[in-house]
Amino acid sequence: MRRAPQNSNINKKKLPALDRYVIFSMTVMLTYSLAEFVVSTLTGVSHDTLTTCIYAAFGGELFMLCMIKRLKLRKGESE
Repeated sequence: MRRAPQNSNINKKKLPALDRYVIFSMTVMLTYSLAEFVVSTLTGVSHDTLTTCIYAAFGGELFMLCMIKRLKLRKGESE
C-alpha cells in the first residue's frame, strides 16, 4: 500500500484574494439573477430597485477589482 504524502498542502496553490472576491461577486450576481427570475415568474412581481442595487454594488466592485489588476499589470510592465 502506498501512503499519501502528509505534506500535501505544501504544493497546493491558493488563489489571490482579488480572484476569490471576483469569483464570489460573480456567484452572487448569478445566484441573484436566477432567484429573481424564479420569483418573478412565480409571483409576477419584479424587484427593480433591489436588482439595481445588487448589480450596482457587485458590478462596481468587479469594475474596481479589474482596474486594480490592470494598473498592477501596467505598473509591472513599465519597470
